[in-house]
Amino acid sequence: MPTLILQGSNLNDAAAQKVAQQLQASIVEQNSTFYRLETSLPVQGGALAEVRASVEFDINVLPKGFQPNSVRLLVTDMDSTLINIECIDEIADFLGIKEKISEITEAAMNGEIDFETSLTRRVALLKGLDVSALERVYNERLELNPGAERMIAGLKAKGIKVALVSGGFTFFTDRLKDRLKLDFTQANVLGVESGLLSGQVTGEIVGAEAKSTFLLKLCTDLNIDPSQAVAMGDGANDLKMMTSAGLSVAYHAKPAVQAEAHTSLNRCGLDGVLGLLGIDRS
Repeated sequence: MPTLILQGSNLNDAAAQKVAQQLQASIVEQNSTFYRLETSLPVQGGALAEVRASVEFDINVLPKGFQPNSVRLLVTDMDSTLINIECIDEIADFLGIKEKISEITEAAMNGEIDFETSLTRRVALLKGLDVSALERVYNERLELNPGAERMIAGLKAKGIKVALVSGGFTFFTDRLKDRLKLDFTQANVLGVESGLLSGQVTGEIVGAEAKSTFLLKLCTDLNIDPSQAVAMGDGANDLKMMTSAGLSVAYHAKPAVQAEAHTSLNRCGLDGVLGLLGIDRS
Protein backbone atom coordinates (compact mmCIF):
# COMPACT_ATOMS: atom_id res chain seq x y z
CA MET A 1 0.00 0.00 0.00
CA PRO A 2 1.68 3.27 -1.13
CA THR A 3 2.65 5.64 1.67
CA LEU A 4 2.79 9.40 1.12
CA ILE A 5 4.47 11.96 3.37
CA LEU A 6 3.26 15.56 3.31
CA GLN A 7 5.31 18.26 5.02
CA GLY A 8 6.21 21.92 4.75
CA SER A 9 5.49 25.25 6.42
CA ASN A 10 2.40 25.86 4.25
CA LEU A 11 0.79 22.53 5.15
CA ASN A 12 -2.36 22.52 7.30
CA ASP A 13 -5.30 20.22 8.04
CA ALA A 14 -7.46 21.53 5.21
CA ALA A 15 -4.66 21.19 2.65
CA ALA A 16 -3.84 17.66 3.80
CA GLN A 17 -7.49 16.64 3.61
CA LYS A 18 -7.73 18.04 0.08
CA VAL A 19 -4.67 16.10 -1.08
CA ALA A 20 -6.04 12.94 0.50
CA GLN A 21 -9.29 13.40 -1.40
CA GLN A 22 -7.55 14.16 -4.69
CA LEU A 23 -5.34 11.06 -4.44
CA GLN A 24 -8.04 8.85 -2.90
CA ALA A 25 -5.88 8.34 0.18
CA SER A 26 -6.49 8.21 3.92
CA ILE A 27 -4.63 10.18 6.59
CA VAL A 28 -3.24 7.57 8.98
CA GLU A 29 -0.92 9.80 11.02
CA GLN A 30 -0.59 13.50 11.62
CA ASN A 31 1.36 15.71 13.99
CA SER A 32 2.80 19.19 14.04
CA THR A 33 5.36 18.48 11.33
CA PHE A 34 4.07 15.91 8.83
CA TYR A 35 1.07 13.93 7.60
CA ARG A 36 1.29 10.28 6.55
CA LEU A 37 -1.25 9.10 4.00
CA GLU A 38 -1.93 5.64 2.63
CA THR A 39 -3.83 4.54 -0.45
CA SER A 40 -4.47 1.29 -2.28
CA LEU A 41 -4.20 3.05 -5.65
CA PRO A 42 -1.11 3.90 -7.75
CA VAL A 43 0.00 7.48 -7.00
CA GLN A 44 2.82 8.07 -9.47
CA GLY A 45 2.43 9.82 -12.81
CA GLY A 46 0.34 12.72 -14.01
CA ALA A 47 -2.20 12.85 -11.19
CA LEU A 48 0.48 13.14 -8.54
CA ALA A 49 2.44 15.70 -10.57
CA GLU A 50 -0.71 17.79 -10.95
CA VAL A 51 -1.39 17.76 -7.20
CA ARG A 52 2.22 18.60 -6.40
CA ALA A 53 2.11 21.57 -8.76
CA SER A 54 -0.95 22.94 -6.99
CA VAL A 55 0.50 23.05 -3.46
CA GLU A 56 3.36 24.77 -1.66
CA PHE A 57 4.56 21.85 0.43
CA ASP A 58 6.38 18.59 -0.30
CA ILE A 59 4.48 15.43 -1.24
CA ASN A 60 6.65 12.32 -1.35
CA VAL A 61 5.88 8.67 -1.99
CA LEU A 62 8.06 6.25 -0.04
CA PRO A 63 9.57 3.45 -2.14
CA LYS A 64 7.81 0.10 -2.03
CA GLY A 65 9.14 -2.11 0.76
CA PHE A 66 11.03 0.67 2.53
CA GLN A 67 10.81 0.35 6.32
CA PRO A 68 11.49 3.72 8.03
CA ASN A 69 11.80 2.10 11.46
CA SER A 70 14.69 -0.07 10.24
CA VAL A 71 16.96 2.85 9.22
CA ARG A 72 20.30 2.90 11.03
CA LEU A 73 22.43 5.18 8.83
CA LEU A 74 22.14 8.45 6.94
CA VAL A 75 24.87 9.47 4.50
CA THR A 76 24.68 13.05 3.25
CA ASP A 77 26.57 15.12 0.72
CA MET A 78 28.14 18.36 2.00
CA ASP A 79 28.20 21.21 -0.55
CA SER A 80 24.74 22.66 -1.27
CA THR A 81 23.20 19.87 0.82
CA LEU A 82 24.36 19.96 4.44
CA ILE A 83 25.80 23.43 3.90
CA ASN A 84 24.72 26.44 1.86
CA ILE A 85 27.73 26.84 -0.44
CA GLU A 86 29.98 25.07 -2.91
CA CYS A 87 33.23 25.45 -0.99
CA ILE A 88 35.51 25.33 -4.02
CA ASP A 89 33.58 28.18 -5.67
CA GLU A 90 34.05 30.34 -2.58
CA ILE A 91 37.74 29.45 -2.37
CA ALA A 92 38.10 30.50 -6.01
CA ASP A 93 36.60 33.90 -5.17
CA PHE A 94 39.83 34.77 -3.35
CA LEU A 95 41.62 34.43 -6.69
CA GLY A 96 38.97 36.35 -8.59
CA ILE A 97 37.96 33.29 -10.61
CA LYS A 98 34.73 32.29 -8.89
CA GLU A 99 32.64 32.57 -12.05
CA LYS A 100 35.03 30.39 -14.03
CA ILE A 101 35.11 27.70 -11.34
CA SER A 102 31.35 27.91 -10.78
CA GLU A 103 30.68 27.12 -14.43
CA ILE A 104 32.68 23.90 -14.15
CA THR A 105 30.98 23.04 -10.85
CA GLU A 106 27.53 23.54 -12.37
CA ALA A 107 28.36 21.35 -15.34
CA ALA A 108 29.56 18.57 -13.03
CA MET A 109 26.50 18.76 -10.76
CA ASN A 110 24.24 18.58 -13.82
CA GLY A 111 26.12 15.52 -15.04
CA GLU A 112 27.44 17.26 -18.15
CA ILE A 113 31.07 16.34 -17.38
CA ASP A 114 32.38 13.63 -15.08
CA PHE A 115 33.14 14.73 -11.56
CA GLU A 116 36.77 13.56 -11.42
CA THR A 117 37.68 15.57 -14.52
CA SER A 118 35.87 18.63 -13.23
CA LEU A 119 37.54 18.50 -9.83
CA THR A 120 41.02 18.09 -11.32
CA ARG A 121 40.43 21.12 -13.55
CA ARG A 122 39.06 23.25 -10.73
CA VAL A 123 41.74 22.39 -8.18
CA ALA A 124 44.48 23.12 -10.72
CA LEU A 125 43.14 26.65 -11.03
CA LEU A 126 43.61 27.17 -7.28
CA LYS A 127 47.37 26.61 -7.39
CA GLY A 128 49.33 29.15 -5.38
CA LEU A 129 46.47 30.32 -3.15
CA ASP A 130 47.37 30.75 0.53
CA VAL A 131 45.63 28.09 2.66
CA SER A 132 44.37 30.85 4.96
CA ALA A 133 41.64 31.41 2.36
CA LEU A 134 40.06 28.09 3.37
CA GLU A 135 39.76 29.25 6.96
CA ARG A 136 38.07 32.43 5.79
CA VAL A 137 35.58 30.47 3.70
CA TYR A 138 34.71 28.31 6.71
CA ASN A 139 34.40 31.24 9.13
CA GLU A 140 32.86 33.87 6.87
CA ARG A 141 30.78 32.09 4.23
CA LEU A 142 29.87 28.57 5.25
CA GLU A 143 26.49 28.14 6.93
CA LEU A 144 24.46 25.04 7.68
CA ASN A 145 21.36 24.67 5.58
CA PRO A 146 18.06 25.12 7.46
CA GLY A 147 17.12 22.24 9.72
CA ALA A 148 20.59 20.62 9.73
CA GLU A 149 21.10 20.54 13.48
CA ARG A 150 17.51 19.48 14.13
CA MET A 151 17.87 16.66 11.60
CA ILE A 152 21.07 15.38 13.19
CA ALA A 153 19.67 15.60 16.71
CA GLY A 154 16.51 13.75 15.66
CA LEU A 155 18.47 10.98 13.95
CA LYS A 156 20.86 10.53 16.85
CA ALA A 157 17.96 10.35 19.30
CA LYS A 158 16.79 7.28 17.37
CA GLY A 159 20.26 5.71 17.32
CA ILE A 160 20.81 6.46 13.62
CA LYS A 161 24.43 7.08 12.62
CA VAL A 162 25.19 10.17 10.51
CA ALA A 163 27.93 10.26 7.87
CA LEU A 164 29.17 13.11 5.70
CA VAL A 165 30.76 12.29 2.34
CA SER A 166 31.93 14.96 -0.05
CA GLY A 167 33.58 15.59 -3.36
CA GLY A 168 34.84 18.67 -1.52
CA PHE A 169 37.63 18.79 0.98
CA THR A 170 38.62 17.35 4.36
CA PHE A 171 39.45 20.86 5.56
CA PHE A 172 35.69 21.43 5.82
CA THR A 173 34.39 17.94 6.58
CA ASP A 174 36.79 17.57 9.52
CA ARG A 175 35.55 20.80 11.08
CA LEU A 176 31.92 19.90 10.53
CA LYS A 177 32.50 16.47 12.05
CA ASP A 178 33.78 18.04 15.25
CA ARG A 179 31.16 20.79 15.30
CA LEU A 180 28.15 18.53 14.68
CA LYS A 181 29.48 15.36 16.34
CA LEU A 182 29.11 13.37 13.13
CA ASP A 183 29.96 9.68 13.17
CA PHE A 184 31.87 9.35 9.88
CA THR A 185 33.31 11.58 7.14
CA GLN A 186 35.14 11.17 3.86
CA ALA A 187 36.35 13.81 1.40
CA ASN A 188 39.24 14.89 -0.82
CA VAL A 189 42.58 16.08 0.53
CA LEU A 190 43.91 19.31 -0.97
CA GLY A 191 47.64 19.28 -1.66
CA VAL A 192 49.61 21.99 0.17
CA GLU A 193 53.22 23.09 -0.36
CA SER A 194 54.83 25.75 1.82
CA GLY A 195 51.43 27.04 2.95
CA LEU A 196 50.09 27.34 -0.60
CA LEU A 197 47.68 25.11 -2.48
CA SER A 198 49.60 22.86 -4.86
CA GLY A 199 46.84 22.65 -7.44
CA GLN A 200 46.43 18.92 -6.90
CA VAL A 201 44.36 16.49 -4.87
CA THR A 202 46.34 14.14 -2.65
CA GLY A 203 45.25 10.52 -3.06
CA GLU A 204 42.26 9.16 -4.94
CA ILE A 205 39.44 11.52 -5.80
CA VAL A 206 36.18 11.08 -3.92
CA GLY A 207 33.69 11.03 -6.77
CA ALA A 208 30.48 9.17 -7.53
CA GLU A 209 31.96 5.68 -7.23
CA ALA A 210 33.81 6.47 -4.01
CA LYS A 211 30.67 7.89 -2.42
CA SER A 212 28.76 4.69 -3.15
CA THR A 213 31.63 2.56 -1.89
CA PHE A 214 31.75 4.62 1.30
CA LEU A 215 28.05 4.03 1.99
CA LEU A 216 28.29 0.30 1.32
CA LYS A 217 31.40 -0.08 3.48
CA LEU A 218 29.69 1.70 6.37
CA CYS A 219 26.76 -0.68 6.01
CA THR A 220 29.15 -3.61 6.23
CA ASP A 221 30.99 -2.13 9.21
CA LEU A 222 27.70 -1.45 11.01
CA ASN A 223 26.37 -4.90 10.10
CA ILE A 224 23.28 -3.49 8.38
CA ASP A 225 21.76 -3.94 4.95
CA PRO A 226 21.94 -1.02 2.45
CA SER A 227 18.14 -0.97 2.60
CA GLN A 228 18.58 0.39 6.13
CA ALA A 229 20.54 3.41 4.85
CA VAL A 230 19.36 6.81 3.62
CA ALA A 231 21.46 8.74 1.08
CA MET A 232 20.95 12.44 0.46
CA GLY A 233 22.46 14.79 -2.10
CA ASP A 234 21.87 17.41 -4.76
CA GLY A 235 24.20 16.66 -7.68
CA ALA A 236 24.86 14.04 -10.31
CA ASN A 237 27.88 12.70 -8.41
CA ASP A 238 25.50 11.68 -5.60
CA LEU A 239 23.30 9.45 -7.77
CA LYS A 240 25.32 6.24 -7.53
CA MET A 241 25.39 6.52 -3.74
CA MET A 242 21.68 7.28 -3.69
CA THR A 243 20.92 4.23 -5.83
CA SER A 244 22.71 2.04 -3.28
CA ALA A 245 20.47 3.13 -0.38
CA GLY A 246 17.04 2.02 0.76
CA LEU A 247 15.84 5.63 0.57
CA SER A 248 17.30 8.41 -1.55
CA VAL A 249 16.56 12.05 -0.83
CA ALA A 250 17.17 14.86 -3.33
CA TYR A 251 17.66 18.04 -1.33
CA HIS A 252 16.82 21.18 -3.36
CA ALA A 253 18.57 19.24 -6.09
CA LYS A 254 19.31 19.45 -9.79
CA PRO A 255 16.41 18.25 -12.01
CA ALA A 256 18.30 15.12 -13.08
CA VAL A 257 18.75 14.12 -9.44
CA GLN A 258 15.12 14.78 -8.53
CA ALA A 259 14.04 12.66 -11.48
CA GLU A 260 15.92 9.62 -10.16
CA ALA A 261 15.64 9.99 -6.38
CA HIS A 262 12.93 8.24 -4.39
CA THR A 263 12.01 11.50 -2.65
CA SER A 264 12.69 15.23 -2.95
CA LEU A 265 12.75 18.02 -0.39
CA ASN A 266 12.06 21.34 -2.10
CA ARG A 267 9.83 23.13 0.40
CA CYS A 268 11.40 21.73 3.58
CA GLY A 269 14.68 22.14 5.34
CA LEU A 270 16.98 19.22 6.07
CA ASP A 271 14.82 18.21 9.00
CA GLY A 272 12.30 17.06 6.39
CA VAL A 273 14.32 13.83 6.45
CA LEU A 274 12.80 13.17 9.87
CA GLY A 275 9.29 13.37 8.45
CA LEU A 276 10.19 10.84 5.76
CA LEU A 277 11.27 8.49 8.54
CA GLY A 278 8.19 9.12 10.64
CA ILE A 279 10.11 11.00 13.33
CA ASP A 280 8.26 13.96 14.86
CA ARG A 281 10.67 16.89 14.83
CA SER A 282 8.59 19.28 16.96
